[in-house]
Amino acid sequence: MGRIKFNGVLLLMVLQIFLVATTTGDETYESDQKSVKPLLDIIRQLRNKLEQSETKEKQISELNSDLMEKYHEIVRIHETFMKEAALLNEYKNKIIKGENDLQLCQNKVDKSESQINSQQNIINKLKEQLTDKSINLENCQVQLKSVNSRLIEKDDNIKRFSENIKSNKEHQKTLELELEKSKSTLINHEKEIQLCRSENNKLNRISENNREEQIKIQLKLKEAKTKLIDKVNETKLSQSALDKLNATTCIAFGDYSGVHELNVSGIGLFNVLCDSELAGPGWIVIQQRVGGDESFDRDWATYRKGFGSFESDFFLGLEKIHRITSLQRFELYIHLVDLDGRTYNARYDDFKISDEDNGYALSLGKFNGTIIWDGMRDTENMKFSTFDHDNDKTDYANCAVWQESGWWYNHCSACPLNAPYETSILWWVEMTEYILLKKVKMLIRPKEAMKMK
Repeated sequence: MGRIKFNGVLLLMVLQIFLVATTTGDETYESDQKSVKPLLDIIRQLRNKLEQSETKEKQISELNSDLMEKYHEIVRIHETFMKEAALLNEYKNKIIKGENDLQLCQNKVDKSESQINSQQNIINKLKEQLTDKSINLENCQVQLKSVNSRLIEKDDNIKRFSENIKSNKEHQKTLELELEKSKSTLINHEKEIQLCRSENNKLNRISENNREEQIKIQLKLKEAKTKLIDKVNETKLSQSALDKLNATTCIAFGDYSGVHELNVSGIGLFNVLCDSELAGPGWIVIQQRVGGDESFDRDWATYRKGFGSFESDFFLGLEKIHRITSLQRFELYIHLVDLDGRTYNARYDDFKISDEDNGYALSLGKFNGTIIWDGMRDTENMKFSTFDHDNDKTDYANCAVWQESGWWYNHCSACPLNAPYETSILWWVEMTEYILLKKVKMLIRPKEAMKMK
């Protein structure tokens, strides 16, 4: 801008000099015309440049004006930018804070996820435990139903036993009264015998003339003796009836086989099949397989109670067997008939089973018999198993399901005598050989039975 003003002043000075020169005379002008012409050209150029510079100055002024506007606009933009930069810093700070908060949240989320995973594991374990407890609950419900059914059965039995006991007590009182009468009569007859003997001694002192009276008295004495014997026999019969009323084994019925009634503590009165033909008197049949009419694939409650018919196949019942064998020492006699009709027997000298809480576990004692292999030994001390009570030692199967019957299974017994008829009832005689059976009877009797006889 300052350079443009300087050029303009210089141009004005040159122009004044020229004008002065033109006024001094034409001679000078003419002589100097040649020398001034270049100067005029310069002046023209300067004028043109001046005009151009003025134009440019206007343009520069306009540009300066525009520039000032732009400057103010830039200032405004800068102020706006600074405000926006401040806002940006504020947003940046907020973003940083947000990122920190987000990181904290992420940490909390990670911690929550860890807790959730831990809780999920706990939930899974609880689900497994819940599943196990559900299964246990179902088993408990089944057992509860079984217990309820047994309680109902026990209530019925108690009611029936109470009635039987009441009836038996009345009958027993009647027998006791008859026994007392018989004893009183016996005492009276003994007195009469003593009197008769006294009279007889007197008669012996009487002379021969009184022989007829003596004979009459002797006849009376004989008649009194006969009556006395009859009363004694009646007394013995009454005592025998009383013994039979309280019988706990078949010993009380002597050689009389067939169905008789026992009276065992904890159960009361119930019928049993007595056998005096296979191995002597006094045996109670606790299991019989002779016809194949009965299925032995039964549940726990049925085996506990007993089932079947005395005329064919039957199982006396685990609770009855336990109650009987808990009274004294019993022996077990097993009668076996193979498919060809050959008979065998196996005997054990200390047979008993535990109570239900201990699974009716089996004890046998020493073995002897006509069969060579102690096939039942594999079952000793084993609890009884049914398809709904798996007490065997086999991990891969329930033997009661596999062999379709309840039994004292170990690893699926060597002699499952309750197995399906004529297809699986067998008795092992060697490690690799066995006998198929068509008839089986299991009988028990007090060990001291023969000594008592």
